[in-house]
Amino acid sequence: MRFGVNYTPSEGWFHHWLDFDLDSVRADLDSIAALGLDHIRVFPLWPYFQPNRTLIRPRAVDQLVHLVDAAAERGLDVNVDGLQGHLSSFDFLPAWTRTWHRRNLFTDPRVLDGQAAYLRTLAAALADRPNFLGITLGNEVNQFAAGPHPDPDRATPDRIDAWLERMLAACEGGAPGRLHLHAEYDATWYQDDQPFTPGQAARRGAVTAVHSWIFNGTAQRHGRASVPAEHHAAYLVELSKAWAEDPHRPVWLQEVGAPAPLVPPEHAAAFTEATVRNVLDCPDLWGITWWCSHDVSRGLADFPELEYTLGLLTNARVPKDTARVLARAAREPRTVPAVRSTALVVPADPSVRSRCAPGGPVYDAFFRLTTDGARPTTVLDTHADDKDHLTRRGITETVTPDQVLPTPQGGTRS
Repeated sequence: MRFGVNYTPSEGWFHHWLDFDLDSVRADLDSIAALGLDHIRVFPLWPYFQPNRTLIRPRAVDQLVHLVDAAAERGLDVNVDGLQGHLSSFDFLPAWTRTWHRRNLFTDPRVLDGQAAYLRTLAAALADRPNFLGITLGNEVNQFAAGPHPDPDRATPDRIDAWLERMLAACEGGAPGRLHLHAEYDATWYQDDQPFTPGQAARRGAVTAVHSWIFNGTAQRHGRASVPAEHHAAYLVELSKAWAEDPHRPVWLQEVGAPAPLVPPEHAAAFTEATVRNVLDCPDLWGITWWCSHDVSRGLADFPELEYTLGLLTNARVPKDTARVLARAAREPRTVPAVRSTALVVPADPSVRSRCAPGGPVYDAFFRLTTDGARPTTVLDTHADDKDHLTRRGITETVTPDQVLPTPQGGTRS
């Protein structure tokens, strides 16, 4: 089990790459290491590093290497996100992909060549660093591929699959044998027309990554201290396992946080403690990486209000109660959780994956089981009668949402 944090620089946010100050970075990393965490996830901003399709700035790459080396000095491993992409409501895309040079991020051959060269360059620059974990292709890149993005780069699932294969191969080419993966926000699991599919998330790359945010309707429907809110991260971890071909494929809770005002600051520590406790009950969890390390400065304009206070530490690098909760969890001895032997049946067809979203029957049934004291996992409807598959996963009982949820008054379930 790994405990880490998504690194948001205390000075300048991710714009710090424009005025890179290694001393400031070192001070930030000191404050992270003091919590007893073991890794960070870092975010080069793509247009700052590759402002032209054929120009990957050597100085920017060197600065990334210096950051990784500084992390190593403090006992921190590093995962690097590549195609940034999208962060905290802002898009960061190179000019050679937009407006007068509008090209599809997932299908245009010239863009693909540039992306692959960039990812390979980052990976190769870090390949000999022992504390380099690997590359995440980008932060929630699926948000570019469909609505509600205002200007999506649409592609079919087949084209997305080819894009993932090529980009992961570029990472592997630069740094063979490292933990290379891709990561999407929860539309992959919940949105019917999203071309990034659950099968891709659970089968491509070294691990499955899930990002858990309860502002997706969970907290609005159920409240901050509800079973669905406090188990949402665990739900995504277990939901992802339905599509995995490896019964013990690792799952990384790569983003999770306590967003105000849905989780008021005075309740953030309790939410953090409950979320961590519940997700640690999921077998095959690779690690937890909290969002995020430091608050966004109030001197920076136009962020959504919730983004300013998500840090474990203030801008002055002072730990909050949430930091102490995560630090305590990182110190405590851990036992391997028991196999989850009851599986809720979910549809394999990605065109109806909204059944798994907040308010859908799979979602509601999972949390009804959880409320009743069960420890459910999930299984695809195409595997629900496959005894070999169930045995490999340790599943002894399967139930459908219809069997779990009450029959609506005055009607019958079809």
